[in-house]
Amino acid sequence: MSDPSGPVLEANDVSKSVSGPEGELTILRGVSLSVREGESFAIVGASGSGKTTLLGLLAGLDLPSSGHIRLDGQSLETLDEEARADLRRRLVGFVFQSFHLLPALTAEENVMLPLELEGARDARARARDALEAVGLTPRRRHYPAQLSGGEQQRVAIARAFVHGPRLLFADEPTGNLDQRTGRHVADLLFALNQDRRTTLVLVTHDAALAARCRRRIELAEGRVVHAVEGTTA
Repeated sequence: MSDPSGPVLEANDVSKSVSGPEGELTILRGVSLSVREGESFAIVGASGSGKTTLLGLLAGLDLPSSGHIRLDGQSLETLDEEARADLRRRLVGFVFQSFHLLPALTAEENVMLPLELEGARDARARARDALEAVGLTPRRRHYPAQLSGGEQQRVAIARAFVHGPRLLFADEPTGNLDQRTGRHVADLLFALNQDRRTTLVLVTHDAALAARCRRRIELAEGRVVHAVEGTTA
């Protein structure tokens, strides 16, 4: 367990390279960052700058080619894939640009799914509480195809928060939404970040969304080129 006064997430001199048809391709170059418990932190940059690759490394979905990442005090490179998956299951929630809801399950059943996989006996009650928190109680028995894009993203947020994660990774969470709906979803994310003290790390190309985060970094060609304080949400 990490020191509660220290970072919940750290990256030190992280680089990532992959092999391609024309030789080795370097995606990230010497990235360092630190995120404290309860913070909101944005990663911004143009398409191809390495944002989503960095997010995957920070979440332990992949390992860096060099450098070190610590999540809740655990060095990810010292853990095997199963141990990293267990760490994510206990500590992390995910919200993606694509909602990744199962079409054959209702909103309530989609939110219940991660709890059922853990064997939780109170999965339905907790799912209903999570849907209430995002304002979707009247829609809990609807299937994804019967929900708007904004409603589907709110179901995805409820699913991400239902097991009480300490850290939420969001990859372009408003990217598939119109401006008004995207603003509502962003308001919800920041409200949950503040009310539950869940650390929020998001990737976005939306400068206004990034500016609402407590801190943000900008990537270009795999490097951090700018780091600034944001405004409060």
